[in-house]
Amino acid sequence: MTADVLIFNARTRPVFAAPGTTAIAWRDGVITALGDDATIRTLAGPDTQIIDAKGRELMPGFVESHLHLFMGGATLTMLDLGTTFGFEAVADAFAQAAKARPGDDLFQAFSVHYTVFGPDTRPDRHILDRISPDRPISLMSADLHCTWANTAALAQAGILHGADVGPEAEVVMGPDGVATGELREFAAMNRVNMLSRLQGRDGLDYRPTSPVAEADRAYDRSVIRQAATYCAAHGITSAVNMDGNVYQAGLIRDLAMAGDLPVRVSLPLRLVAADGPEGLAMLDDFGPEVPGWLRFGRVKMFLDGVWDTWTALTTSDYPGRHGFRSQPLIPQDTFDAICIAADARGLQIATHAVGDGAVRAAIDGYAAARRANGPRDARHRIEHIEAITPEDLERLAPLGITASMQPLHPPGAAGLPLEPTVSIMGRDRWATAFPWRMLQDRGVPLAFGSDWPVSPIDPLLGIHASLTRAPWDDGLPDQRISLDDCLLAYTKGGAYADQCEDRRGALRAGLDADLILIDGSLDDLASSPDAARVALTICGGRVTHRADT
Repeated sequence: MTADVLIFNARTRPVFAAPGTTAIAWRDGVITALGDDATIRTLAGPDTQIIDAKGRELMPGFVESHLHLFMGGATLTMLDLGTTFGFEAVADAFAQAAKARPGDDLFQAFSVHYTVFGPDTRPDRHILDRISPDRPISLMSADLHCTWANTAALAQAGILHGADVGPEAEVVMGPDGVATGELREFAAMNRVNMLSRLQGRDGLDYRPTSPVAEADRAYDRSVIRQAATYCAAHGITSAVNMDGNVYQAGLIRDLAMAGDLPVRVSLPLRLVAADGPEGLAMLDDFGPEVPGWLRFGRVKMFLDGVWDTWTALTTSDYPGRHGFRSQPLIPQDTFDAICIAADARGLQIATHAVGDGAVRAAIDGYAAARRANGPRDARHRIEHIEAITPEDLERLAPLGITASMQPLHPPGAAGLPLEPTVSIMGRDRWATAFPWRMLQDRGVPLAFGSDWPVSPIDPLLGIHASLTRAPWDDGLPDQRISLDDCLLAYTKGGAYADQCEDRRGALRAGLDADLILIDGSLDDLASSPDAARVALTICGGRVTHRADT
């Protein structure tokens, strides 16, 4: 049988293909053969499209194991301050960007570091008022768990004098009884986000209370479509979303049904403490999946926040804060009950756990599910594992837990500031912080992602950061893993974590034709993040990105 498409004159590496493999063919979106050029070219027919790889490296498409697709798409029109530091530089960036987008609507920036105005200067409304005294502006932190807003934004949002945003969030108040401008966690952040064109519909905690107008739905679909195209431009063929609701399910299904989705998406149901096990019923309202392009079957929960707002849950006191360990976003008994009920339904569970206390709570919940329901190949996931106790490191593999890690998250990675995070975390936690190598050595499956828009989405930048990571002090373990292991964590490991390794994540006949061609040298990524780039992305057998030559 002839091929629809074949690629020849490619390079492959042994971790993905047998020695001598230089060509691949597929039909109806499924790989049919791999081999040398001469063998595979015999599969060409009169209508076969033939692609000359010109010596580029052929590998499976990247599986982005942790991102926020809708919110990421929203940031594509925001001001990126990820590499901007100092008041004058920030003020100039806003001034220049405002020239291209004049008006009086909310102007948003993202990827803002806690030290953007200096190591000892926390952003607040007074600083932001000097940048924009009249137009509302907001700065979203690099970890997505905090937003700073100016007085105009706080006033328009109705929270200048405070607001009850529930126990999981906080509008930080000053001694004068007026909001400082710092909004911690999603419920507080969303008060200002409601002023945007999206009106918070991209938020991690969004749940519509009334039907959304079709004009808004169309706009939101365009935002998600742009995000998916952005994924394809970086070689991503599968996107594992880490927030989800009925509204997003409908939008992404519309795109998939129209053939307008250039990346495969798996979407979870996000649950909070108030939902309890009964909240799992909301998954029934997601509607049908779109085979091959949109899957459900997963629950996402947050057990804690992040270090820089002291909301990461710990097993011991924060440095300099006697008796303070933060609070779990979901009480242990409620979390256990949700885990047991979700596991009984055959669902996968993904849990945000940054602090060692949250990681322990997640493990305890998964262990409770196994005791109640018996063992199965559940592959429950823990997202982040930024700190873990030595004893809990030993509990992951026996329970079949997958570690979903982000190479660009460790402080110091690819230029990320060390402070204030490492000091807030405390030196006693450094030895097992972001423990990629320790996890791998214990047989814990690894899946890599970006947490976009928390970090840049580019897997090649993530690999560079992983290969160049340095210990924070002498005597600490080297947590780096090899280049091949990084590539596997972005492909086979991601597919395994997403429970689809029988369809993608490898170069093998019978698997989906999700492929990329790499220009340059992956082996030189340790020297430079620009040593390689994605030249071609193919998802389901069709070209979803072709770089300018």
